[in-house]
Amino acid sequence: MKRIGKLTAAALSTVMAASVVMTGCGSASTNSEGSGAAGGEEAAAAKITIFQSKTEIMDDLNALAEAYTEETGTEVEVWETTGDNYLSDLKTDLSTEKGPTLFSLQPGAESIQMADYLEDLGDLDFVDKVSAGLADEVDGKTVGIPYTVEGFGLVYNKDLVDAEGFTSTDDLVSYLSSAADVNALGLSQEDYFLIAHIFNAPFAVQENPDEYLAQVLSGEVRLADNDAFKEFAQIMEAIRANCTNPADITYDGNCGDFATGKTAMIHQGNWAWSMFADYDMSFETGLAAVPIQGNDKLSVSVPICWYLNTDASDEEKASAKQFLNWLYTSDTGKDYLMNKFGFIPVIDGMTSDGIDPLSQSVADAVAADKIIPWVMSNWPAGIVSTDLAPITLDFFTSDMTGEELLNQLNDAFVNAQ
Repeated sequence: MKRIGKLTAAALSTVMAASVVMTGCGSASTNSEGSGAAGGEEAAAAKITIFQSKTEIMDDLNALAEAYTEETGTEVEVWETTGDNYLSDLKTDLSTEKGPTLFSLQPGAESIQMADYLEDLGDLDFVDKVSAGLADEVDGKTVGIPYTVEGFGLVYNKDLVDAEGFTSTDDLVSYLSSAADVNALGLSQEDYFLIAHIFNAPFAVQENPDEYLAQVLSGEVRLADNDAFKEFAQIMEAIRANCTNPADITYDGNCGDFATGKTAMIHQGNWAWSMFADYDMSFETGLAAVPIQGNDKLSVSVPICWYLNTDASDEEKASAKQFLNWLYTSDTGKDYLMNKFGFIPVIDGMTSDGIDPLSQSVADAVAADKIIPWVMSNWPAGIVSTDLAPITLDFFTSDMTGEELLNQLNDAFVNAQ
């Protein structure tokens, strides 16, 4: 399998080059590629069902489904999800005869685990235009088409804090301990926003992240003996001691508190910008690195890909492939990807009318090669919701020490392996 957790500098530079072209993705006429049919055939009549984990685009995805039906006559049904139980719900659905036609997974551990359900997408019209290294390949087949690239770190209010000035864990902890009249740093109760994203940092700053993860899984090393993880434990203890308890904060509430100036920083990614649209934000934002071991790089990778259910009927597969061709090549589809969803382009030649400040920070980090990988993509599938999040919630509602937190998280990795 091609490594998706680590994007090559060349591939990312291609993405960056596409993302900063501000000429607009639409044109007066629909190009021939965007007709909605593969190979010039009429769109198949089979209904398409979509189940995907990116909850923040759900409203726009439903609107896109309606637009596709209007243009092609093919019905598209989007299944709702809360996000946290997505993978387990997907597994349940795929085990029945009524599984979704198209669905999303994280490339890496999730797609490898689900390989038996993944159809070959190598015959899509545009697949050769996917920026190098971004498509998900399993067993030599192109099975996943990337949504976008994303990055996460400390989303901060420039009027309240200079997060770019944090050059060490001590700097960050000092700020968390001294901030007045504002919540210094917000996490939220949902699994990935509570532990997965922020816990990626100490793995990613290792000299060889994947090798270190393998040593953790095999029991060869312990997290509590590693300096980066000791610093992570310091940060978690400082958040518990000085900030609003994440167990009491939802994703929506966390983003709202930041947008209204009640929270100086949240650990989030460029996707959070869509949550700020409902607020009249009067301040500039930035996206800074978690400074464990002096790290000054953002965590950047392909978050999720589209996959096609190999157990779908031939008619459903044809419909789904026509939908993906339309999504990535038609004027309407590209408008939704770039301007409604706010994605950073992953297709050579795709452009955007504009890019929000957080996505621009990701694009700038890509261009400057200031990125660290999403090691979490290679964690055992399901471990975040099943093990890591419950342990972390226990930490935030008890007097568990940071070292005890590390040991419990460590044991979860070993047991999952």
